[in-house]
Amino acid sequence: MSVFDIELVNQTETAVDENRLISTAGFALEYLRMNPDTALSIALVTLAEMEELHVQHMDEPGPTDVLSFEMDELRVPAEGEIAEPGILGDVVLCPDFAAKQAAENNQDTASELDLLLVHGILHLLGHDHAEPEEHKVMFGLQGDILAALIKTRGA
Repeated sequence: MSVFDIELVNQTETAVDENRLISTAGFALEYLRMNPDTALSIALVTLAEMEELHVQHMDEPGPTDVLSFEMDELRVPAEGEIAEPGILGDVVLCPDFAAKQAAENNQDTASELDLLLVHGILHLLGHDHAEPEEHKVMFGLQGDILAALIKTRGA
């Protein structure tokens, strides 16, 4: 696996497998053929912090599961092209929100956090899901990355 500059800061008291999240991010970036000199920050925040960010940046009430803050507007390179190096941005996850969501979906929290992290990374790379075609493309790519990740982990 390529070495990316991935920084993770856990600002919560929730036990999270931080190495797994860093591994998931690295896998996704490699899958997407990003430059090994790509930097990514991951922040794990409390429900209160996530709610504050959600209101401040999205003007929506209550906490959410994931927020993405893009930096250098990096994009997935076309087949055969080399990705530009740079700072991808920040993915903010709320483990407590993810745990609740995971329980509702009969999934474990670690897998839910993997899904949310990949989702956040795709947003940083310019993907969106507001329109039906965008939704189809983004969620298809998200599913492909997660399926390949699960296969490599032997789960």
